Amino acid sequence: MSTTQPIKDTARLKIFKEYYLWEKPNPRNHMLIVMGLNTALRISDILNLTYGDVYHYEDRTWRTHLTVKEQKTGKTNRVYVNREIRETLEAYAAPGRKSASSWLFDSQIRQNFPLSRFQAYRIIKAAAAFAGFDANVSCHSLRKTFGYHAWKQGTPPALLMSIYNHSSYQITKRYLGIDQDDKDEVFSKIRL
Repeated sequence: MSTTQPIKDTARLKIFKEYYLWEKPNPRNHMLIVMGLNTALRISDILNLTYGDVYHYEDRTWRTHLTVKEQKTGKTNRVYVNREIRETLEAYAAPGRKSASSWLFDSQIRQNFPLSRFQAYRIIKAAAAFAGFDANVSCHSLRKTFGYHAWKQGTPPALLMSIYNHSSYQITKRYLGIDQDDKDEVFSKIRL
């Protein structure tokens, strides 16, 4: 059995991320990928988001943070809504036509239900196949991709451990998917 991997190649990551924007336009599916790549949340927590989680109906403004009680751990996680998420929400979501309790990622088959995990997997696999990724890309790859690129941009692993709500550094280290190419890059840049 293969292990889910982060998406490391930035050029192919862009193709993956924009598949439902340009190649097969679908705003909901595009938002799902953007949300997964930018929040480090598990797919089950993303699929359970409602419009009330992302939009203040009283003020008619987008929320600056998502507050999610993680299904797996029961811990509360507060996630900043970055510009990428906000711009995608503005393009995709229509809070004026939805109630606060409406699913952000609603099922097109079952009314009043969120998108299923299986359908989310199919959405991600289609974008991954188009971008030329192998079988090791799944829903969990979005969460791991966030950590890998945050680490590459200088985020300390201890902070990533906190973001992920991991109980040990070993789990976070495994998430980062550090391989020989990453190690070689460090050695190639060192000039002592």
